[in-house]
Amino acid sequence: MRLKTRTGIGQDSHRFLPPESSKPCVIAGIIFDGTPGFNANSDGDIALHAICNAITSLTGVLILGGVADELCLKDGITDSEIYLIEAIKTLGKQQVTHVAISIEGKRPHFKKHLLKMRANIARIMKLDISQIGITATSGEGLTDFGCGDGVQCFAIVTTEEEIL
Repeated sequence: MRLKTRTGIGQDSHRFLPPESSKPCVIAGIIFDGTPGFNANSDGDIALHAICNAITSLTGVLILGGVADELCLKDGITDSEIYLIEAIKTLGKQQVTHVAISIEGKRPHFKKHLLKMRANIARIMKLDISQIGITATSGEGLTDFGCGDGVQCFAIVTTEEEIL
């Protein structure tokens, strides 16, 4: 028996809505109070969207802009957790072994939420929390994200599959 290891990369970013918006800011399934939500058809969860895009790069199945758009338009589903669950189904025999996430944004502040974010992604993906890594940077004002206009996220998903 041999293992075939594959790696997918995904990215997502969204601008914030105006401060008076009542839409919550959701990242990795966690609500960040005091920060406006994202300008997106769904909840705009940049972390879960980036993971979905990384899975798309592994499978070729278009989740965002495909499956998720159908769920949103047809059934009104805007919860990105549902999109990620659908993405995981497309992996077939590939088993996720690790998810690495890198977030850039001046706001919200991530430090005190990182453990909750990791735990929530692990729960959704049915992984151990040790298989989820998250880093966050303020961006030092060098990009629109670093200036506080929105947040971007990159995700790398590693899978293994037994082959004969």
